[in-house]
Amino acid sequence: MKELFGTLSDGAPVHRWTLERGGVRVRVLSYGGIVQSVEVPDGAGRTADVVLGFPDLAGYLAHPEPYLGAVIGRYANRIAGGRFRLDDRTYPLARNNGPNSLHGGERGFDKRVWDVEPVAHGLRLSRVSPDGEEGFPGRLAVAVTYTLTESGALRIVYEADTDAPTVVNLTQHTYWNLGGSGSGPAAGHELRLAASRYTPVDADLIPAGEPADVTGTRFDFRTARRTGSGYDHNFVLDKGVTGAAEEVAELYDPASGRRLTVATTEPGLQLYTADHLSGPFSPGAGIALETQHFPDSPNRPDFPSTVLRPGEVFRSETVYALSAP
Repeated sequence: MKELFGTLSDGAPVHRWTLERGGVRVRVLSYGGIVQSVEVPDGAGRTADVVLGFPDLAGYLAHPEPYLGAVIGRYANRIAGGRFRLDDRTYPLARNNGPNSLHGGERGFDKRVWDVEPVAHGLRLSRVSPDGEEGFPGRLAVAVTYTLTESGALRIVYEADTDAPTVVNLTQHTYWNLGGSGSGPAAGHELRLAASRYTPVDADLIPAGEPADVTGTRFDFRTARRTGSGYDHNFVLDKGVTGAAEEVAELYDPASGRRLTVATTEPGLQLYTADHLSGPFSPGAGIALETQHFPDSPNRPDFPSTVLRPGEVFRSETVYALSAP
């Protein structure tokens, strides 16, 4: 189902689409590719919206920085110093996060209106990012496909191609609260991550040094435990880059009994406990599990590469599956 959700200041309409399958209802906006809501029952059949979102377009425009539910690009996470070097050329970027570039710059993919077309059990969102947009080289044609599986899992497939060498790192910035949006902090959720290492960061949240062993640290989620707070860190998934999505994370809410599993082809997962949320949402009201490549990879040749060249196709897949006892 498609409906008008609002209008931007330049007159551009923003539409909302509703997907339903397997007992799950998902609402997606053409603005930012935002997942506005995910409604799912608990074990007793009580339905709740388990992601953070605003009820109207004005909310997203007034509070852009949390990136609630949005597609992030061209480069998810941070690039140190707002610049990177590729093929003997340095590319300056917007410094919109202290000295660094964050989530694609001042006006990344989260602040663009996407073209949307229905596909079987889902939607295909697409746009062309022109050469030089936010400082990134190359004309990048991007598609993000949201589908609901028969069991109600949300499957996200990202694809892109370029006409010049560039860097690409795409993710989805949904905040999850399995007790339901507005039910209180998500710090009591239990998290399991298939990650034996994480990337330590400096004061500006840029990776510092080599990935470190999680053993004996607060970053060890190999056995499920409460998330607590204080996380905005990339975890190095043990599986690395894979051709097919593999399960890497499980989030569980003891109060509602709802469980979320995450499968991905990506080598990293950014755990963000949303300690800096403000406005209508309290700090820690949701948890973001952002599957992606590592922060600052364009400046770290030792990290998995995010370089995309003409003739290549970027492809990534992540599946968020919800269940209740």
